[in-house]
Amino acid sequence: MYAVIRTGGKQYKVAENDVLAVEKIEGEAGSELTFSEVLALHNGSQAKIGAPLVDGAQVIADVLEQRKGEKIIIFKKKRRQNYRRKNGHRQLETVVRITAILDAGQARPERKAAAEKPKAAPKAKKAPAKKAAPKRAAPKSAAKKKPAKKAAAKKSAKKE
Repeated sequence: MYAVIRTGGKQYKVAENDVLAVEKIEGEAGSELTFSEVLALHNGSQAKIGAPLVDGAQVIADVLEQRKGEKIIIFKKKRRQNYRRKNGHRQLETVVRITAILDAGQARPERKAAAEKPKAAPKAKKAPAKKAAPKRAAPKSAAKKKPAKKAAAKKSAKKE
């Protein structure tokens, strides 16, 4: 069974368990929405087309999240006029999952609160293991000083 609904100035073809992003609709994550603007309904063998809406038909959905959509860039330019304007925005949208499509006279299904998975307890963070400091080689300047002392000892021996 599928339906064609209208929301946010757009039309969507939806079936049960579909996840779609629509223009922002008020509601918190986990709440339930009802779309009453059903334009068409098809149950596999019979289709109902509204004029403009199907009487009594409803589509029920759960709100999954409220978010911002992809960034849209608006670029205006007039050639040879040195006129360029770059602008952009992110549209607010609501992500919903379709739970039921109801025809006129059908009973609304009960909401399944137990279907939601309980969140697992957060894992305890382990402290990062401290790495042993790498062994350092003797500084090069110290290596150069030793031969210099020998050379100084040889010079003092020659003077005597």
